[in-house]
Amino acid sequence: MEKKKFSKLEIIFIVLFCLVVAVACVLIGILATRETVSKSSEFSPNCPNVQTAERIDCIPDQVATKSLCVLRGCCWSPQSDGSGPWCFFASNHGYRVAGGLRTTQEGFQATLTRLPSPSLFGSEIDSVLLTAQYQTPNRFRFKITDPEKQRFEVPHEHVGPFSGPAASNLKYKVDVQQNPFGIVVTRASTGKVVFNTTIGPLLYAEQFLQLSIKLPSSNIYGVGEHVHKQYRHDVNWKTWPIFSRDTAPSGNMDNLYGVQTFFLCLEDNTGASLGVFLMNSNAMEFALQPAPAVTYRTIGGILDFYVFLGDTPEEVVQEYVKFIGLPVLPSYWSLGFHLSRYDYGSLEAVKAVVERNRAIGLPYDVQYTDIDYMEARKDFTYDKVNFKDLPSFQSYLHDYGQKYIIILDPAISTEPLADGSPYQAYERGQSRKIWVNESDGVTPLVGEVWPGRTVFPDFTNPDCTSWWVEECKIFYKEVPYDGIWIDMNEVANFVQGSSSGCEQNDLNYPPFTPRIVDRLMYSKTLCMDAVQKWGRQYDVHNLFGYSMTLSTQQAIEALFPGKRSFLLSRSTFAGSGKYAGHWLGDNAATWDHIKWAIPGMLEFGLFGIPYIGADICGFFENVTEELCRRWMQVGAFYPFSRNHNSEKYIPQDPAAFGNDSLLVNSSKHYLNIRYTLLPYLYTLFYKAHTRGDTVARPVLHEFYSDEATWGVDKQFLWGPGLLITPVLEPGVETIPAYIPDAVWYDYDSGANIRLRKQWADMYLPADKMGLHLRGGYIFPFQQPATTTVASRKNPMGLIIALDENNEAAGELFWDDGESTGTINSKTYISYDFKVSNNVLQMNVTNDNYADPNNLMFEEIKILGLPQEPVSVTVLQNNNVQNSSHTITYNRVDKVALIQGLQLKLGKSYSLKWTQGTSFNEKYDCYPGPNASKEKCEQLGCVWTEDTSNPGAPYCHYSSSDNGYSVVDVKYTSSGVTANLTFDKSNLKAAEKSMLPISTLRLEVKYHTNHMLQFKIYDYANERYEVPVPLNLPTSPESTGENQLYDVRVQNKPFGLQVRRRSTGTVIWDSQLPTFTFSDMFIQISTRLASQYLYGFGETEHRTFQRDMNWNTWGMFARDQPPGYKLNSYGFQPFYMGLEEDGNAHGVFLLNSNAMDVTFQPTPALTYRTTGGILDFYMVLGPTPELVVQEYTALIGRPVMPPYWALGFQLCRYGYENDTEIAKLVEDMKAAEIPYDVQYADIDYMERQLDFTLNPRFAGLPALVTKIREEGMRFILILDPAISGNETNYPAFTRGLEQDVFIKWPNTDDIIYAKVWPDLPNVEVNDTLDWDTQVELYRAWVAFPDFFRNSTTEWWTREITEVYTNPYNASKSLKFDGLWIDMNEPSSFVNGAVGGCRNQELNFPPYMPHLGSRSEGLSFKTLCMEGQQYLPDGSPVSHYNVHNLYGWSQTKPTLDALRNITKERGIVVTRSTYPSSGKWSGHWLGDNTAAWNQLDKSIIGMMEFSLFGISYTGADICGFFGDSEYELCVRWMELGAFYPYSRNHNGKGAKRQDPVAWNSTFEDISRKVLNIRYTLLPYLYTLMYEANAHGSTVVRPLLHEFVEDKRTWEIYEQFLWGPALLISPVLKQGAVEVNAYLPKARWYDYYTGEYIGFRGRFRDLPSPLEHINLHIRGGYILPQQSPANTTFYSRKNPLALIVALSDSQLAEGQLYWDDGVRIDAYEDGAYLLTSFTANRNILEIKALHRGYSDPNNLKFTEIQIWGVTSHVQEVTISQNGGAVQSPHVVSYNNQTQVLEITRLELELGKNYTLQWS
Repeated sequence: MEKKKFSKLEIIFIVLFCLVVAVACVLIGILATRETVSKSSEFSPNCPNVQTAERIDCIPDQVATKSLCVLRGCCWSPQSDGSGPWCFFASNHGYRVAGGLRTTQEGFQATLTRLPSPSLFGSEIDSVLLTAQYQTPNRFRFKITDPEKQRFEVPHEHVGPFSGPAASNLKYKVDVQQNPFGIVVTRASTGKVVFNTTIGPLLYAEQFLQLSIKLPSSNIYGVGEHVHKQYRHDVNWKTWPIFSRDTAPSGNMDNLYGVQTFFLCLEDNTGASLGVFLMNSNAMEFALQPAPAVTYRTIGGILDFYVFLGDTPEEVVQEYVKFIGLPVLPSYWSLGFHLSRYDYGSLEAVKAVVERNRAIGLPYDVQYTDIDYMEARKDFTYDKVNFKDLPSFQSYLHDYGQKYIIILDPAISTEPLADGSPYQAYERGQSRKIWVNESDGVTPLVGEVWPGRTVFPDFTNPDCTSWWVEECKIFYKEVPYDGIWIDMNEVANFVQGSSSGCEQNDLNYPPFTPRIVDRLMYSKTLCMDAVQKWGRQYDVHNLFGYSMTLSTQQAIEALFPGKRSFLLSRSTFAGSGKYAGHWLGDNAATWDHIKWAIPGMLEFGLFGIPYIGADICGFFENVTEELCRRWMQVGAFYPFSRNHNSEKYIPQDPAAFGNDSLLVNSSKHYLNIRYTLLPYLYTLFYKAHTRGDTVARPVLHEFYSDEATWGVDKQFLWGPGLLITPVLEPGVETIPAYIPDAVWYDYDSGANIRLRKQWADMYLPADKMGLHLRGGYIFPFQQPATTTVASRKNPMGLIIALDENNEAAGELFWDDGESTGTINSKTYISYDFKVSNNVLQMNVTNDNYADPNNLMFEEIKILGLPQEPVSVTVLQNNNVQNSSHTITYNRVDKVALIQGLQLKLGKSYSLKWTQGTSFNEKYDCYPGPNASKEKCEQLGCVWTEDTSNPGAPYCHYSSSDNGYSVVDVKYTSSGVTANLTFDKSNLKAAEKSMLPISTLRLEVKYHTNHMLQFKIYDYANERYEVPVPLNLPTSPESTGENQLYDVRVQNKPFGLQVRRRSTGTVIWDSQLPTFTFSDMFIQISTRLASQYLYGFGETEHRTFQRDMNWNTWGMFARDQPPGYKLNSYGFQPFYMGLEEDGNAHGVFLLNSNAMDVTFQPTPALTYRTTGGILDFYMVLGPTPELVVQEYTALIGRPVMPPYWALGFQLCRYGYENDTEIAKLVEDMKAAEIPYDVQYADIDYMERQLDFTLNPRFAGLPALVTKIREEGMRFILILDPAISGNETNYPAFTRGLEQDVFIKWPNTDDIIYAKVWPDLPNVEVNDTLDWDTQVELYRAWVAFPDFFRNSTTEWWTREITEVYTNPYNASKSLKFDGLWIDMNEPSSFVNGAVGGCRNQELNFPPYMPHLGSRSEGLSFKTLCMEGQQYLPDGSPVSHYNVHNLYGWSQTKPTLDALRNITKERGIVVTRSTYPSSGKWSGHWLGDNTAAWNQLDKSIIGMMEFSLFGISYTGADICGFFGDSEYELCVRWMELGAFYPYSRNHNGKGAKRQDPVAWNSTFEDISRKVLNIRYTLLPYLYTLMYEANAHGSTVVRPLLHEFVEDKRTWEIYEQFLWGPALLISPVLKQGAVEVNAYLPKARWYDYYTGEYIGFRGRFRDLPSPLEHINLHIRGGYILPQQSPANTTFYSRKNPLALIVALSDSQLAEGQLYWDDGVRIDAYEDGAYLLTSFTANRNILEIKALHRGYSDPNNLKFTEIQIWGVTSHVQEVTISQNGGAVQSPHVVSYNNQTQVLEITRLELELGKNYTLQWS
């Protein structure tokens, strides 16, 4: 195509066009800057060296360029870091004072003349008037106006003109800088400049006004409405637009609904503060910079500043709020909880929500309907289809004490109603011409909002207000309501400006547009040139919501004369709070928004709108349960507490989450607290209303001296006293919380948290938030109800939170809760409360209201009361009043509760209490023997002979001080450390070994989430520590958020407190006067969580639960047959404690010195030990069974016994020869009584010498070989004592060679004692008394030191030579297990032959409460000064390790046994220490053939279950004395269910083995032992679970049914694992047993029939041949056909009992290995099979296949109990395919037992059985 050529004319036109465009561009540039080039060229900026932080931005409207900067006459200096403006004002911008200051009656005036300089946005005003007023001593005002032209000024409803005179005694001084002009305000008291505008120029143009203010600190708070992500402003060059706008909150720096130009600045840590308020309603922005400084830029009106000074932040707020209008006093009911949502859809849906939340008992006062109740979203109408019954809805709510709130929007539809009739509200308004008009001032401006095409009421027009009031009244007559919620009043418009757009002018497009959303003035609102009565929209836009509030308040006054009603507004202005509350707008269901709500609330407190809250659970988006739960928690403490969400999102009212959901329960808990504290909250609102106080209060307002509080915004206060710490992050239960510098009490427990002025990790599980009451305050409360109508009728009370001086104060305001004018008319009751010197003064300060409910203060709770109030006296007018109150005192939390008071509301009273020490609180100050008043008082203690409380100590501590205080406390994520120092002024006369050590070290380690250690020791001097290894992580594995505990170190006096996080229960609290730590006496006490404590041993106890009634039990290993309060063989310093709610914990003291423990009914426990250190380990469970599992994880899991060791065993001390044993074996075989193990006691030895064979037992080796060949096993006894009186005794000789014996210290001399070995060549005369026999016949013996490595080698060799005799093979005894006895160690002489040599060690300064206390520690044992050596060679005295003797012998014995036999074997030891169970079993010692020993054996077994020794039993039929027939029968029945089942008795007593009686006895024994052998697979599986997981085998009922408190005291029954309940007869002559069947489904073991009752005691028939056994529904027990020995029973068919639960479910396991292999489980050489029943299906599944049984075992029979319908067919499948089976099915309708026989289900394979 040919290229076009232009004509000359066309070229001329093109050139002209280009010139026009160029000129236009230049003109646009000039106009845009409103500057002239000539002015710019004439002006030379004065650019001083200004710090970047102090530069005032000269180009706030766009990206700065150097050319533009020059054009504006400013200074250009780019910054490399990008912070701060590059273009900033020169010092010769602004104004100067012309003619000086002119004094006026109010203050002064001055004329300000503009300095010649370029203009930023044009239309500068060259001369302005400064008017300054000293309005009050704390308030200074200055305004800058145009003297030539009236500019718009805010027509505020409350703030009027000030006519003087000027105030005097000013707290400020004002200076005016002349050139350039600036105002400087100085605090008079300090001379500190607090307000300084000289940092930047004053700019004053027609549409741009600016003033900058340098401030004394960066602690700047306020200005809004925005989302401020933090409460304290970020001063790093942030600019916030201020212009009311319908914009949902977000993380952007958007202008939101309201306009609040006030900010507060905290100057420093003195609390001195100032507030600044700009009375201006034009669009503006507020810029912050790090100078610190702020800049206001507004586009109209005048600059009208108020500066407020206060000594505290709260004072500044009070000053400001009094100025703009004190907040409304809300109706009492409006402080209840509110529910709302947009688009319920129908009234039926609303009612459903109401009903379901009523049904759950939710405290809930107010129900809303959003615009969906209206017809087509039109105000003053209702949807007559979906909300047809709305006229009666208020009545429906009132019947329940609830209130109804409607929403009203300002926009009024211009369209007719749905039926075509006129929309009268619009028509009436139209006739009165009350709309906002277009720029012509005549034509109503039309926009579009929810109803469609709308007009907008001009609420600044009095006629409009009249119309609005009338419309509200008309609608009220049709649909009654209780309050009004006004929304969309920014004002919101869905089209830009108007339906016809907005004109192009300087109002709609001003020269400078602040950084508002969209940067368009009329975006989502009206055109700025629209006209209202008060002025152009440009000036009054930000007042729309305020004016609507004023009009709506008039409507409320007309609707509810004399009543406060309720008014809530979305858009606010300064002073809105005088009439209305506010919510934070249309937030979203996000974790950010729950966080941002707190700064928002706190800011509106500054703005004088304390009735503030956010939409709980979020308005937009679907909320998660967790977020809503956490939001309901914190929202319960929003002053305005409303749950509200939008259309199309899931319901989020609490009940929507389920009636018994965690969210519901948590919501109810915290709303009940809210309702309880409503009198306190209402009083706060009264103080806000009368003084301007904040309600939701920033922490810094109360603790301004602590700089750490200045930025706290994730916590807040109610008033001065309630600290609220919510969880604001997902998935966490531990949050960092700041604890301000005061005494704080946990709200729920009342306990002093003993933290202050520090950050702390606060554990707040899913249903908890932090609530803490501040010491020094008194909180009035009222018992809650589901509505305030109901709660206001309930009894009142006071919570008194004492400060460190035991003082507190508070107030109460009380009126009818709804009337207006009650304060002016004084129609109210008010109180001042004060506590000091144990007196509460309740002083009425106004009493001009008679509450119709005749309210009384009925309860007073005192937190932090150091001692129990033993009496409380009520006085009125100094006259004592009769009062039937009760007093309870929680000693752990130090909370006193006085109930049953009748103190009439409106009357003054005083209450006096006397603190004292109740007998429960008396801690023994002289626990040694022979206490006297003189000895007691020498210790500085109190002597009180109180015979009314047996057991209470006469000598007790006089104060709570223990002399130790704490320094250098350091908390970390892994624990706590501190030093403890002793105040020597507390020192009393004492022996050197009893002098308190002056400095101690405390270490707390958080080893795991459920286990911690706390250790107290002398770090300056090494002390003995127990050489028992524990299974501890190499470094702490706990995580802060998952720890089950919180630890606090208490000071003055020292104490340690451990609290369970989930419940707040204190489980250890040692801040008691007893604590002392000296060389030979260490004492510590702790309060207990309840009276229920189990454990400590080894001593005979009469009940499983410890008797807390002043009982002291000694612990010291001794050869002492069981007896009441006699310390026996072992040493077990472990207890399990139950908390009142059923949670359990365990405490282990790793100390091996002689000690005792005292239990007292406080409840409390005192440890006293004679040496070592305090090294405690605590496990938190929280179930009893988990406590044992966690404890055994620490000390070592119980040993896995060989299968044969679960068989029945026979022994006797006093067998005449091996022939007697052989005959017994044959007789037992003939009687076909199951029996696996035979013993020989020390009779088999020659003269009771270890490792020898008595000639009378020459046939024993052959007998052992024979019985082993027949499937039995043999166990030998060994004692530790080695005779030293032999000429040819290798054991002693080699022992000397290897230096294995305990010696006197610092010598080579062995300590000799006497035990069983007889001297050689003597004839023992058994008729002589015992002491004479010992003197004449017993040899001198030495005791091996089993700590030594050489002793282990020696011991192993000696045992080996018994098993394989190297000199005579025929004397080899092929034992399978070893029984080690007398290893406390026992001695028949006290200490040593010839006595001991160290008096202090054998008779220490404190002698624990042991048997034969006066005989000292060496009684029946070795001298305490004996020298022993640990494996590393370090010396240790027997004094310290005596209680470890049996422990130290046990492992070498097991190692030797296994090394010799190459099988698992079993060791049974008499003396134990924690972790002995890793290597051995235990029997309960030399009991007596007596009926009272039966229940004690159960108690003992259950205790050793706690101690981690599962393989435990008592000597069946008794060791001492002759057993009698009935006793032995009952004991055989009981003993058949001992894990270690052995019949054993002593020399000289008659035989008691099963074949020693008659055939009936044999029958009974056979029957019960066959049951045992049948159940051995189940028992063996329990032993595996103990070994692998630490579970108990013999199990107390409370371990399975801890929720049932009756089980906490049961000790005459026990369980095997979870499923087999054993209820033996324990009383002579009884033929029935009173048994408790816990709350479960139980089946009779013998019939399989459901017994039909639960949760109660029942007398069960128990003839002599019967023991009651019951199987628990829900469990499957593996069985095996019995035989005479386990060798044969293990070859027999297997079976299952499937006991179905109420839900037709059951489960179980079978552990199976070869029964003898060492470490079979550890090596994986086992088979583990699971069984699961679900209704009519049984799954058998092999979980681990590491062992194949050589006997090809099969399950041949399965019984299913509790099958409720007849079964005809059972099918078997494997891997989904049917299996052919010859089984036979039978079903008993009466017993509901399904029996399947002739099965062939191979062990180790998977099967599915289904019945139909």
